[in-house]
Amino acid sequence: MGRMHRDEDPKPEDAAAFEQPSRSARKRAALGAQKLGEALLGLRPAELDALDLPETLRGALEEARRITSRAALARQRQYIGRLMRDIDPAPLEQALAARSGGRPPRVKMPR
Repeated sequence: MGRMHRDEDPKPEDAAAFEQPSRSARKRAALGAQKLGEALLGLRPAELDALDLPETLRGALEEARRITSRAALARQRQYIGRLMRDIDPAPLEQALAARSGGRPPRVKMPR
């Protein structure tokens, strides 16, 4: 591949390598992950056990249940959302759908 000059457009196959999600798309994904994490807060401990969550996420969910400060709980929800971005949301969405009587969860995670 030769050198590109400033006035040359990158080749289409090269453009895909540089393409990243927009800032808005990243924010939507983060918000979706946080909402899914908040939905997990509504589950009973036995239901959480059945999901086989990572230990850090499980601990963060348990900690959120003990927090009484509104500001601290907001920070904890954001932390849970951050942890949720590292795991596959599909099994969690299915579990929440099964719990709600087969209805799909109200949270959509971009893929």
